[in-house]
Amino acid sequence: MKCDFFGDFPLRAVTIHADGDKWADHGGSALPPTTDNRPLALPLEFCWVGKHASCDAMKFHFPIIALSLVAHLSGAESPKVFAGLFEKDIPKKAAIGVVVPPPEIDKYIAKVEASARKDPKWFREFASGSKSGAPLPFDEKLGLTKAEYDDYLALWAKRDFKPLEEVMLLLRQSFGDTWSITSTGGASAISTLRYDAKTDTFRSPNGNLKRIDDVTADSSTVLGAWTGSEWKFEDDTGLGKIKENFAMGRLAGGTYGIVIYRAQELSTEGTRLLDKSLIIRFPLTKAGAVTAPPLANDAAKPATKPAVKVTPKSPAKASTKPIPKN
Repeated sequence: MKCDFFGDFPLRAVTIHADGDKWADHGGSALPPTTDNRPLALPLEFCWVGKHASCDAMKFHFPIIALSLVAHLSGAESPKVFAGLFEKDIPKKAAIGVVVPPPEIDKYIAKVEASARKDPKWFREFASGSKSGAPLPFDEKLGLTKAEYDDYLALWAKRDFKPLEEVMLLLRQSFGDTWSITSTGGASAISTLRYDAKTDTFRSPNGNLKRIDDVTADSSTVLGAWTGSEWKFEDDTGLGKIKENFAMGRLAGGTYGIVIYRAQELSTEGTRLLDKSLIIRFPLTKAGAVTAPPLANDAAKPATKPAVKVTPKSPAKASTKPIPKN
């Protein structure tokens, strides 16, 4: 049984339902669903964006990576495709997260969703002719005034990456001269991918992800300006379509790297049976690298406290009271 499936062009985006109860794909950057597994539709920029979850509700887990995870298999240099992002056998701190705009944007999203439902055919045609992954151009049929649209753009510019779970990433050389990015926690799905430098493909349990056009996204897209490489697998089994995408690259400014993964399965009727998305961000500075953890025996030892100088007390003096006479 095939376990992970991808959507078409996660870096081109997925959008709101413009045709009743079904969610329609129009291209753009795909982000994980909301914490309650219901995607928040942003029809203006065509992407999945997590709801405005409270930071207090976000639990961070930082699992300790085992020493066996960093074992060296050979002295081969890592493929050029990982250059500047990962170093062989060097763990990196990373975070799974979502891009969240200010909550004030929701009122505009609701208006556009309502307009899309009134005329789904027009909305699909208008969206398909617009720039992928970026806000739709202004049109009165979107249900917004020009002032509201301008305010929407200003709010969209304030979107931010919200980490949901801390994980570890590690580039390892696998058997057969292939390479993998091993991950802990919720990002473990990408650990099944094996990169073959000879064919420039990633191999997954579904099949081979082939290299497609490189990504050059501008600042208006969901993740902001970034550049990177993308691989894609697509198969029609007769019972449905299986799609899988993997991308990695650098955000503008060179401070962070990103890994994007999406698996999707669609029925012959177009119903989305499975849709798994991951956005993983990690620092490119040395601060993101992690040294090997202490041995288990050392970690179990209690900390040694400094010796405390103790001044001995003088022995108690004998009582000087007279013995009472009978």
